Amino acid sequence: TPLAPGTAALAGLHRPVGAERAAATVDAAWEVGIHTFDTAPHYGLGLAERRLGAALRDRPRDAYTVSTKVGRLLRPLPVPRGDDLANGFAVPATHERVWDFGAAGVRRSLEESLERLGLDRVDIALLHDPDDHARPALEEAMPELHRLRDEGVVGAIGVGMNSTPLLTRFVRETDPDLVLCAGRWTLLDHSALRDLLPAALEHGVGVVVGGVFNSGLLADPRPGATFDYAEAPAHLLDRALRLREVCARHGVPLRTAALRFPFGHPAVAAVLTGGRSPREITEAAEALAAPLPAGLWEELRGEGLLPEDVPVPGDRRGRTGEG
Repeated sequence: TPLAPGTAALAGLHRPVGAERAAATVDAAWEVGIHTFDTAPHYGLGLAERRLGAALRDRPRDAYTVSTKVGRLLRPLPVPRGDDLANGFAVPATHERVWDFGAAGVRRSLEESLERLGLDRVDIALLHDPDDHARPALEEAMPELHRLRDEGVVGAIGVGMNSTPLLTRFVRETDPDLVLCAGRWTLLDHSALRDLLPAALEHGVGVVVGGVFNSGLLADPRPGATFDYAEAPAHLLDRALRLREVCARHGVPLRTAALRFPFGHPAVAAVLTGGRSPREITEAAEALAAPLPAGLWEELRGEGLLPEDVPVPGDRRGRTGEG
């Protein structure tokens, strides 16, 4: 499906979410035809995988797609150390995360994810944030993912991270099926157009775009809003407010435009969006289906808010450029 819910929020990202609400959110996605879900051990120290697995347990296995990630192992602590909010999750700190992009670590991570999910295979496995671990990720982790794919334990393999230069290297050197790019192909940040998107198109690698709201600024631009998990600088806040003004003139919520923008590039296969409630999932599905006025993108270009070389939905040019 072109829209895939992430499950970090269902595992207490920034604030707690109850088990019933998490299950209802997955049910809501199912009801609107969204059957692809993204998760990871990192999210809530395994809670996201456990909750997703429980919510899908009675669904036909061939009817949904699950993507999880490898690169962090979870080691139990002898005694819990308060909460995990230092890592972003409002859950008890029962485990510690240990980076491991070695072949054995990748296999062990996937085995533990399968146990938490209650599955015997996953559809997609991604290396998770290998920014500071490029060498073992390239030389050990990706070859191991290829072996796991050959064994049928995973269906498709790839990499998920924020930095496009290393993602582009994976695309060119390691034959992934897809990559997840967070925050670098949005209404405010077009940097993926320099390298990643052209390379993905050239090599036939699908791109899933995450972080379309740049961690908050494009969802609700206001003083104190965050851009890439820090307070947004004044010039970006001003730009986001101008984007919202133009969208409003066309009767389009900024969130809707932000969700739809990535599909302007032909390498983009899907958008990943968070949701901590059934309402948020339903609204995202409605935003994806809503008709957009033809003049919206034109006016954004005319106002200097989108460069001319940035492809937008409807023209599918996919041209290169710095944006």
